[in-house]
Amino acid sequence: MNNLAIASADFNISFGTAGAVQDLPAFVIEAERPADKAAREALLDRAMGAGRKRKSSEALRRGRLPAESLALVARSADGAVLGTVRLWNVTLGAGGRPALLLGPLAVEPSVKSAGIGSALMRQAIAEARDLGHGAILLVGDEPYYGRFGFSAERTGELAMPGPYERHRLLALELTQGALDGACGTITASGRRKRNERTRAA
Repeated sequence: MNNLAIASADFNISFGTAGAVQDLPAFVIEAERPADKAAREALLDRAMGAGRKRKSSEALRRGRLPAESLALVARSADGAVLGTVRLWNVTLGAGGRPALLLGPLAVEPSVKSAGIGSALMRQAIAEARDLGHGAILLVGDEPYYGRFGFSAERTGELAMPGPYERHRLLALELTQGALDGACGTITASGRRKRNERTRAA
């Protein structure tokens, strides 16, 4: 993938009448590295809370690896992980067509206004399109994700494998007609993780 570099000069923002200026961090969007695991998990805990693993989306990620080349991080100039997004292979209904499930998207709370989430989203969508995927789904708020083209218009006949708010199941077609006739429960279809015992054998 082509790294997306963001210069700190692009993120000097003035606040209020006091004229205070906050220098937001420089960062680059790049492929996640194996060594990022601990930092990523700690960031997710800070950004999303302890209940994050009880979400319906987690059932589609558990025991699976992210889609090939679609695990991204935002990294600061000193190498710290400031944001993360991963996409996962899923199938739409029994014997249905393949798609991607996006999530979680998370940004370090202390820099959540730096444009990192938007940069991660745009890079993830571009990478998925370049790799030939037809559609991306996610569970989230349409007022935020709508800016990237996501909506609930094509998901009315689809369902998550657990409790969720139907109006928050959103989709983006990367190729026209990719979601035509899509229906049924979304199921995981990605590569399975090898457990630690197998790796050690």
